[in-house]
Parts: sequence; structure tokens; C-alpha cells
Amino acid sequence: MDKSWSENNKEIQKLLTKEATFKDAIQKLLAFREEMFEQITQIVSGYPDEAFAKMPFAGADGYHSKTLAYSIWHIFRIEDIVAHEMIAGDSQILFTHDFHNRIGAPIITTGNELQGNEIAEFSEKLNIKELYLYVKVVKESTDQILGDLTYKDLKQKFGGDVKEKLIHSKCVSENENAFWLIDYWCGKDIKGLIQMPFSRHWIMHIEAMRRIKNKLCKIAQKD
Repeated sequence: MDKSWSENNKEIQKLLTKEATFKDAIQKLLAFREEMFEQITQIVSGYPDEAFAKMPFAGADGYHSKTLAYSIWHIFRIEDIVAHEMIAGDSQILFTHDFHNRIGAPIITTGNELQGNEIAEFSEKLNIKELYLYVKVVKESTDQILGDLTYKDLKQKFGGDVKEKLIHSKCVSENENAFWLIDYWCGKDIKGLIQMPFSRHWIMHIEAMRRIKNKLCKIAQKD
């Protein structure tokens, strides 16, 4: 894990534990998310669409075994679901802005169920410009939700009604590689969700994206 990002995340999580430093934690978290999102912006603006379906580490053990498009979709589908279905209790950005059709995605899930070449095939179908617009709106809406939180909100947990809501939404596949997510999220309070998926989850997948794009650069230079 990127050392500076790891240290930054640790500091934010520590600041979240005390009411006196809570507001500072949120401000640092929003700034940190902005810094990490800039990496996604640079990749989207700097690489051709066909690069987003490439799997230069196919078969590897790690998040870098995916594609750039899948990584972006996965990060923000999870964020959209958790931020809106769970915390805000409103509608997901994917549906309220018709991004599902605009992106051309064949699924509405997090993508955890996809394996191997399914990931590349899925990635090839996505409109990358619309995908970027989608994730930008999701990020901004989550930032607003985070900014509105109070220290007391951090201990809020989620009952069986939220679990049933998530199951009914069909936004998490029933495949064993994905369905566990619902219990995982519902087992956390809001403070836990700030860590996963709103910060550490970003770190893991954006770092993987940097590895993918660096490898693609090396391959292009050889060609």
C-alpha cells in the first residue's frame, strides 16, 4: 500500500475516534478523497478507451488482475450502493441520472461475480466518458453525505430491514463471490463504512489501477 496514503488514512481513522477531532477528520478525508480521485481523472483523460478493457496482469493474485474500467465501476458501484441505499436512504445515482443506460453497462451489480475474461468482456461494453461522469457524481454526492455527518452518526448500525432492502435491490449478485458483501456492510456502523468502502477501498483499487496503467505504458513503449 502507498506509504503516504496509508499514513494519511491511519491519521483520519484516528481523528474519527474523538468528537473533538471529528470535523477535522472529515475535512481531511474529503481532501484525501479528492487527491485519490485526481488519479482516476488523470487516467481517464490520458488513456484511450481501448486501454480500459486491457488486463496486463490477467491471472495474477490481486486487484491489479482486473481492468481499469472494471476497477472504476467496482469502486463506485459499491460507494453508490452504500452511500445511498444504506446511509442516506435515498436512490442510487446510477438510476436517478439514467447512468445505467448512458454507460451501457450490462449489469447493475458491484461486479464481484465476474471472473477472468468476463471482466474484459464487461469492460469493453462500457462508455468510459459516461462512466467517468457517473463516478464523479457519486463521489460528489458521497462527499456531501460525509460532510453532513455528526459524530453521533458514526455509531449508527443497520438492521435487517436494510439488509432486505439491499437484497431486493439486486445490486449485489447472489453469486458466492459477491453476496457476502451485504452481511459485511450490515455488520458495520457508519464509522466502519467510512473505512470500507469510502477510504481504504479506494486506496487498494486505485493503487491497482496505477499498476495497470504503468504496465500498459511499458507495453505500448515496446510496441
